[in-house]
Amino acid sequence: MADVHSKESRSYNMSRIPSRDTKPETIVRKYLFSRGLRYRKNDRCHHGNPDIVLPKYNTVIFVNGCFWHKHIGCKYYVPPKTNTDFWSDKLEKNRIRDEYNVQRLKADGWRVIVIWECEIKPAVRQERLENLYNEITGI
Repeated sequence: MADVHSKESRSYNMSRIPSRDTKPETIVRKYLFSRGLRYRKNDRCHHGNPDIVLPKYNTVIFVNGCFWHKHIGCKYYVPPKTNTDFWSDKLEKNRIRDEYNVQRLKADGWRVIVIWECEIKPAVRQERLENLYNEITGI
């Protein structure tokens, strides 16, 4: 099945997808702030530019989109049906880069937490955010 958009239209749509301050990131940050946690966002001083850095708890958080970071087994990760060679290569490189960054951060002594976009969906959001808070604070 061919794409329903022209090449130019698809390119424009894809260029409008933000790389930071996404809705899932904003939801997580607002929750953490409301619980009294203070953080730095998109800190370029660390491997992979974590979305949230909590220096007091020696913790970094990545809020990953299920498609862009290839969340295998997730219903929101659907491999593209067009230009499959390009996309499979690109998404696999993203996944490998993520693993590398997590390993480097752990080697530097950071605790790394990855939150997937599907975990922030309204049906499961509150439970996941409460678990996140407990995981950070050690409660």
